[in-house]
Amino acid sequence: MSQRFILNETSYHGHGAIKEIVTEVKSRGFKKALIVTDKDLVKFKVVKKIADLLDKNKLAYEIFDEVKANPSVDIVKSGVKAFKKAKADYMIAIGGGSPQDTAKGIGIIINNPEFADVVSLEGVAPTKNKSVPVIAVATTAGTAAETTINYVITDEKKRRKFVCVDPHDIPVVAVVDPDMMSSMPKGLTAATGMDALTHAIEGYTTLAAWELADTLNLKAIELISKNLRKAVENDPDAREAMALGQYVTGMAFSNVGLGVVHGMAHPLSAFYDTPHGVANAVLLPYVMEFNAPYTGTKFREIAKAMGVKNVDKMKQAEYREAAIKAVTKLKKDVGIPKTLKEIGVKKEDLEALADAAMADVCTGGNPRPCTKALVLEVYKKAFNGK
Repeated sequence: MSQRFILNETSYHGHGAIKEIVTEVKSRGFKKALIVTDKDLVKFKVVKKIADLLDKNKLAYEIFDEVKANPSVDIVKSGVKAFKKAKADYMIAIGGGSPQDTAKGIGIIINNPEFADVVSLEGVAPTKNKSVPVIAVATTAGTAAETTINYVITDEKKRRKFVCVDPHDIPVVAVVDPDMMSSMPKGLTAATGMDALTHAIEGYTTLAAWELADTLNLKAIELISKNLRKAVENDPDAREAMALGQYVTGMAFSNVGLGVVHGMAHPLSAFYDTPHGVANAVLLPYVMEFNAPYTGTKFREIAKAMGVKNVDKMKQAEYREAAIKAVTKLKKDVGIPKTLKEIGVKKEDLEALADAAMADVCTGGNPRPCTKALVLEVYKKAFNGK
């Protein structure tokens, strides 16, 4: 059986990596950028770091800053109009998952106009053409959207998020510069870091996991568990390690998929606008407990990667419990709430949430087969904390 692995054409890592944007624009012959971002990143002058580089080198651009958390169908449509109006030929996506996902949707529709309704891109849409070129600049250490073939859009009319999986949407260049992440507040650093850990653990245990992806995901688990606490305190070395860790797991899970943590988290964002990283972080230990009997020896390796001592002397039940406890402790240490109740989920919505989770494309990759009744039970445990 053959295995497919799709990565960016080029990626840059480390302090000062954003300077290479100019190199790439000139070498590729791009003429005018549409910068896709959000108003906060403009307000706090994060976008200015890129704009100043473009201005200094007399490279043309316009800014589309209408992106919001959990970007909607209408935001993508607005971005398509903005791209056409600007007469741009490429995009620079600056931000976390929301600007990156928006840029992917815009880029695909520009070159595949038959999907202009956006919703028809759900799942594995039969697009024929590659996206408009995107240079993706990460400002959070979590989503790894700069290196994945996935993006998530919210259908506000139906109160649901849908996942798009398309090899044609991957950014041609990824820029992972920890200097672009230094202004992240503690809460966002914690949530996006736990999002990255969720990617690594789900990617390591998903049904499609295999050796190349496993190697990357285990390294990501190690990097994240060692550095997230310090990154929350804005330690520059820890931020750089987190930037790498989230990218490394992005390389892997983009190619092997995820599981029911994401399947259950997406509806929370659609129903309550819950930040994606927070939703994943709250759910992760409960889903790990649910999945444990279907993971073979993988929780042993997760526990090792997270620094648990004497794992090889533990019995299966012990190392599975140790892995879950390590995740739970990290989650607590960085200030993530314990239960769904604490983040505003309503008990009367749990059944509808379970329906939505069962319809999510990520759920199919879960190592333990899911039914609505089983997913509902996990929601209930996560709601009550037991």
